[in-house]
Amino acid sequence: MTKKQKKMVIRLAVSAVFFVIAMSLEKKVSWAWIPFVLSYLAAGYDIPLRACRNLKNGQVFDENFLMTIATFGAFAIGSLEEAVAVMLFYQVGELFNDYAVNKSRKSITDLMDINPEYANLLRDGAEEQVDPYEVEIGDTIIIGRERRSR
Repeated sequence: MTKKQKKMVIRLAVSAVFFVIAMSLEKKVSWAWIPFVLSYLAAGYDIPLRACRNLKNGQVFDENFLMTIATFGAFAIGSLEEAVAVMLFYQVGELFNDYAVNKSRKSITDLMDINPEYANLLRDGAEEQVDPYEVEIGDTIIIGRERRSR
């Protein structure tokens, strides 16, 4: 996990704790909206900021803009728990996506590092070990046998 991903896990954990507190206080106290707002800010304070930056750059309907509109709309109609849940689940999905992409990149990089040390060629009826970069079109490559020392 990268440093950025670890930071996001902490943010999401803090958001989840505030969300649980808010849900438990929702019908009991008048100030229950405060943990909802804190939970929202912990999970997704950066999404509205990115939406504004992207709007300034001419990118109107990206996922940041749509998430901001959806969650602000939920806040506006008084559905605080839906706004927070949508942002929390969106960020969890983004975290998993980021983790999968980084893991795929690492796997591809590791695969690119696989390089044979030698190639077994059949030349004039005899098996010969050569550098893989010396193999030319038309050479006969022997695959699956190990070279025996005589």
